[in-house]
Amino acid sequence: MTTLQRKNVNPIAHLTPEDIEQIGIELDAIRDEIVESRGERDAKYIRRVIAVQRRLELSSRAVLLFSLFPPAWLVGTAGLSVAKILENMEIGHNIMHGQWDWMRDPKIHSTAWEWDNASPSEQWKHSHNELHHTYTNVVGRDNDLGYGIMRVDEDQPWHPVYLGQPLWNFVNACFFEYGIAAYDLELGRNLKTKKRRRSPEFRARLKEVRKKIGKQVLKDYILHPALSGPSFLHTIAANATANLVRNLWTHSVIMCGHFPNGVETFERTSIEGETRGEWYLRQMLGSANISGSKLMHIMTGNLSHQIEHHLFPDLPSNRYAEIAPRVRALFDKYDLRYTTGPLPKQVASAWAKVFRLSLPNRGPASVRPPRKVIDPAAEPVARWQRAQPKPAGS
Repeated sequence: MTTLQRKNVNPIAHLTPEDIEQIGIELDAIRDEIVESRGERDAKYIRRVIAVQRRLELSSRAVLLFSLFPPAWLVGTAGLSVAKILENMEIGHNIMHGQWDWMRDPKIHSTAWEWDNASPSEQWKHSHNELHHTYTNVVGRDNDLGYGIMRVDEDQPWHPVYLGQPLWNFVNACFFEYGIAAYDLELGRNLKTKKRRRSPEFRARLKEVRKKIGKQVLKDYILHPALSGPSFLHTIAANATANLVRNLWTHSVIMCGHFPNGVETFERTSIEGETRGEWYLRQMLGSANISGSKLMHIMTGNLSHQIEHHLFPDLPSNRYAEIAPRVRALFDKYDLRYTTGPLPKQVASAWAKVFRLSLPNRGPASVRPPRKVIDPAAEPVARWQRAQPKPAGS
């Protein structure tokens, strides 16, 4: 039974179990319709995006051969930044989700794609596809929710160490690809004990990450700058800037999808006995969208449609805009909040929560409900209502 973190007003108290399962049926129907309609226009879309990205990266790197000259540095750095964002967001992320596996193209397949990022694709697919999308916004189970380093809900006990979370969230944003690599490795957990540090599995995964980072450093900070000759140092700076821009953009988009006001979090036990309809509802409540232009949607990897992506993570990303009005109509039909807003608003909302949760709770949130012994003969807690805590010592 899925339960929300402590809420003064339960946003789904009006739904019956039958309503929840009907939501699942209606969303399955949308999914089936899109699966049946996938075809040549979708294949043309992803091939065109890949072609544009590769031409943009190649031309930008060519311009940066002359990065000693400021106009060339600016043009090349801007182009390379956009190329890296496209490769990570609309191409790499979505291909590795299996969104294009139906094409049976061995070059555009989740089992073969290796992206321009510090994290090896196989490790990322496990932590993201298998863990994050299973435990979406479940505190203590979904590491994408705060990446295991932040307090993400008022119901989490506060500790003075959280005062620093705005700072380390910013540092994480600047070096996001390395933060993701560490997260995929479950570095904190695996470095805690000698046994875990010496685990053959962990050591093998760590070796893969070091190898991948070595390739990235060789490409961006040695080979490409070396080709620039007298522009060597300027090209290093350009590549570092492009990686920084990509990291900040990616971090912002992901924060907007998981962390703004209006996005719900769930208790650790939330997936026990969870039905198909309840899983869908958790994705609906645990995600937020970003409104904007078609270009902005492409630059976010269509994760600006984060709600639709969490509902249908393996459907082609170019179809999310088509699905979104129907999903929003379903929210309206069942009187649920469809959380969305322009990028500046969503970024500000997410960062405001980072700062707020770095401090101790205030007001009603600072008072925890008293523990209450539950009478076994009493009526069971209604589905999707927050259960009372167990008595101390139970």
